[in-house]
Amino acid sequence: MKKKSSRVCHHIVRLICLLVTVGILCVSGPSTMRVYAVEEIDNTEHHLTGDTEDSTNIDNPGTSETPEDLAELNIANTVTITYDDGNGQVNGALRILIILTLIAITPFLVIMMTCFTRIIVVLHFTRMALNTQTAPPNNVLIGLALFLTFFIMQPTITTVYNEAIVPYEAGEMDTQEAFEAGMKPIREFMYPQTQEKDMLMFMEISRTEWDGTLDSIPNAVLIPSFIISELRSAFIIGFLIYIPFIVIDMVVASTLMSMGMMMLPPTTISAPFKILLFVLADGWNLVIMNVVKTYY
Repeated sequence: MKKKSSRVCHHIVRLICLLVTVGILCVSGPSTMRVYAVEEIDNTEHHLTGDTEDSTNIDNPGTSETPEDLAELNIANTVTITYDDGNGQVNGALRILIILTLIAITPFLVIMMTCFTRIIVVLHFTRMALNTQTAPPNNVLIGLALFLTFFIMQPTITTVYNEAIVPYEAGEMDTQEAFEAGMKPIREFMYPQTQEKDMLMFMEISRTEWDGTLDSIPNAVLIPSFIISELRSAFIIGFLIYIPFIVIDMVVASTLMSMGMMMLPPTTISAPFKILLFVLADGWNLVIMNVVKTYY
C-alpha cells in the first residue's frame, strides 16, 4: 500500500509540474528578440531560419584536403540578434541584468583600483600600534577609508562620468568606446602610484614588451602592479607609524624590569601612554593628512 501511494503521489507531482510549465508558456507573451540567419553581415534583407533552400555550407562535405581546411568553419551564414526591431537599444531586462552585475563587482573595483587599499591598511596599522584591540572598530575604519577614498578619487570619478557615462547615455558612444573612455582616467590615476619594478615584473611574466608609455600597458598588467605598489607603500607608512610606539614599549618594559615587576605585562602599562601621546600629537590628523598627501 505504501509503495502504491508513493507512486500515486509521484505521478501527481509530475502532472502538476507539467501543468505549471504549460501555463507559463501560454501566459508569456511573444519575445522582443528576433534571431535572423543572414547570408552576409552587410546584407539588409533578413530571412527567418529555414525560409530558403540555400545550403549553409561553404564547401561540400568530404572536399577538405588539408588539416587547415578541416579547422576552418564551414558555414556560410552568420547569426544576427536584433533587439526591439533593431532600434539599437538594449531592452529593460538585459539592462537590469547588466546593472546588477556591475553592482556585484563594484566592491572589488573600489578596493583594487582606487586608494582604498593603502588607506585601510594604514588605519589598521595605526590601531595595532596603539594596541587598542578593537577601538576604533572595523566598521568605523572601513567607513573612514571609504569617505577618504571618495574624497581622493572625486576628480577621477567626475572625469569618468563626463567623458564616458554621459556620452554613452546620450548614444554618442557604444559600449566598447565608453569602457575605454572610462578606463582612461582610472589608468592615469593608477600609473603615477605604480612603481616601475612592479610593472616590469608583470610585463616579464606576461611576456609583453613595454615602450615606456602608459598606452602600451594592458589593464591586466597595470592593475596588479598598482595593487602591489599600494601594499608596499602602506606597509612603509605603517612601519613609520610603529616607531614612536615601539619606543614607548621599550621604555616601559625597561622601567618595569628595573623595578622588579617582571610579571606585569608592559603593554598594560604602555597603552595609556600611547593613547596620551597620540592625542597630544593629534595623531589622527597627522596620519590621515599625510596619507592623503601621498596622492597629490
